[in-house]
Amino acid sequence: MSSKPRVLYWFRTDLRLHDSPALHAALDLTPEFFYPVWCWDPHYVYRARVGPNRWQFLLDCQSDLSTSITKLNKKSKLFVVREAPQTVLPKLFKAWKITHLVFERDTDPYAKERDAKVVEAAKNAGVEVVATRHGRTLYDPDDLVKANGGKPTMSITQVQHAAEKLGDVPKPLPSPNSFPDPGDLTLDFAQTQPTSEPDINSIQRDGKETSYTSLSGPNHDFAVPTMSELGLKPASTSHRGGETRALAALDDIIANESYTSTFSKPSTAPTAFSPQATTLLSPHHHFGSLSVRLFYWRVQEVINKPANKKRASTIPTNLIGQLLFRDMYFGAQAALGYSFAQTYNNSHARFIPWHLPSKIDPSNGLITGDHTIDSEQAEIWFQRWKFGRTGFPWIDALMRQLRQEGWIHHLGRHAVACFLTRGGCYIDWERGAEVFEEWLIDHETSCNSGNWQWLSCTAFFAQFYRCYSPIAFPKKWDDEGTFVRHFVPELEEYSKKYIYEPWRAPIADQKKWGCLIKGDEPGEENGMNVYPKPMFDFNERRGICIEGVKDAYHVGLHGDDPRVKDGTWRKLFDDSAEGPTEGTKGPTVEGQSGTKDGDEVDVEHMDMGEDQDEREADHAGGENVGGDEAPKKGGDKTPRGGKRKRGQATLDGHLESSRKKKGK
Repeated sequence: MSSKPRVLYWFRTDLRLHDSPALHAALDLTPEFFYPVWCWDPHYVYRARVGPNRWQFLLDCQSDLSTSITKLNKKSKLFVVREAPQTVLPKLFKAWKITHLVFERDTDPYAKERDAKVVEAAKNAGVEVVATRHGRTLYDPDDLVKANGGKPTMSITQVQHAAEKLGDVPKPLPSPNSFPDPGDLTLDFAQTQPTSEPDINSIQRDGKETSYTSLSGPNHDFAVPTMSELGLKPASTSHRGGETRALAALDDIIANESYTSTFSKPSTAPTAFSPQATTLLSPHHHFGSLSVRLFYWRVQEVINKPANKKRASTIPTNLIGQLLFRDMYFGAQAALGYSFAQTYNNSHARFIPWHLPSKIDPSNGLITGDHTIDSEQAEIWFQRWKFGRTGFPWIDALMRQLRQEGWIHHLGRHAVACFLTRGGCYIDWERGAEVFEEWLIDHETSCNSGNWQWLSCTAFFAQFYRCYSPIAFPKKWDDEGTFVRHFVPELEEYSKKYIYEPWRAPIADQKKWGCLIKGDEPGEENGMNVYPKPMFDFNERRGICIEGVKDAYHVGLHGDDPRVKDGTWRKLFDDSAEGPTEGTKGPTVEGQSGTKDGDEVDVEHMDMGEDQDEREADHAGGENVGGDEAPKKGGDKTPRGGKRKRGQATLDGHLESSRKKKGK
């Protein structure tokens, strides 16, 4: 009997052959038989929000990888096994006589739990788990946290300092030029059928989900599932996945040395769409169809050329800076785990009493995916924001682009996030993160959660008084309104004078241009298009939101505060403050003890900011219009403890608010 290894390589977020440290480690074992496997995990099919566009991108990546493997060995391919990895891998170890399991490290909270179970099963089966390597980021997130003193990385500066201790980013590895044969592929065991309920993705389906009818697929050939098998609606995006496309796109970007060396994220136009102003490589990084290390070093080669050094942009706004920001969020998530993607129990997220707060599962302290409708008006605003019906053309165009293409520009994401949270609706950032999770093709839990915390000024960024105007900001980039005319075609004939404020156009002009501005919903009336009026007065709402966030900053709670957990935080806010602040007790979590009446909020020692330099703030939160007057020195002298009136805050000097709540 041969003593050579029989290796099962478990593909996950590394759908490529180039620069794959874990894949190299597997092939270095010189296996007699080599099984490249993907486990069709029901967690993602039923429990994670994934729209048709991201599903299509994943299937593209899998199909491209499978084709590339077959080019190296006609007997091999990506073998998709349709069962949860926790249950199917132990059965495969036995059926295929596996001696070694190899996979790339993943620091996502669910992945850590899943991998721990698989590793335990492997050890019980006598299968050696080869020390797995990281490959999703420039630096291993756990190593980054250790180098940051065991703390989550909350600024780009912290990432840079930690990286100095870890050394240079490793050089990319070449693609393998051969693959060993797979061994016997017999599946002599029963399939463990997953539980499909609750199916959070049922809204994405227009047919029956049948991807688990057979372990090896309907034709018993381990094929990549199809959109039809998943019962999904067709993808609407033109952005497609796969290592082949990713490498070609990278070549095109690197060939343009001026673009590569001078790229500065805040200077790229959020209104550019054909083509877009940025690289659009982020979904390839998410699925692993493009190595971040390969991207890093090819960009460095361009920047380091003598002809480019003088004009080259710098961290944090250049292309290298974008990868470091990504590592920052991965490091923060690696340190905080599940709590990083929510405010509740998040030690680094400021508590703000937003409308539409998440419901909490008392058994584990995690958000349930459902939310409390504390305000019917806020729920209406949320739905109008989600589907591009706010009556603000810039916001609506962005949200329609997101739903159609699965992608919007960095500054576009800033604009819609600010509008939903601290710059208009005062709605929980977790609602927006859920929509992005559903619709983005480049959704990464760490980056999505981190960016929403940044833009809502819940964490990472504190200049909440800087808000994006849905009128003045887009004019800076696209005075003609070309972007809006494309994604909000009912306004196509409007003059540029009214393209961002169509409600100001005279009725005669509205009729002449074929679109009336009225009501709450887009549609038709007497053969003419209808576009909704703005759902609120932006300037008024911005003032209310700033006052609300300012008040929450003064109170100074974070998500892990006992008063947040037991609901007694409401004692610290006036009943008339923005958000669900009425009463003295909010939603509680079973088993948590509350705080006693009279507990004081230490305003004087409250942390008002994060470790970030000015360039970081400009990178992520800048380009504001309105409401960004410089903060003045001075503080609030409000006594600590007890109910506080809206507007009392240590940051009153940030602006003189003349906008009061209605009825105040």
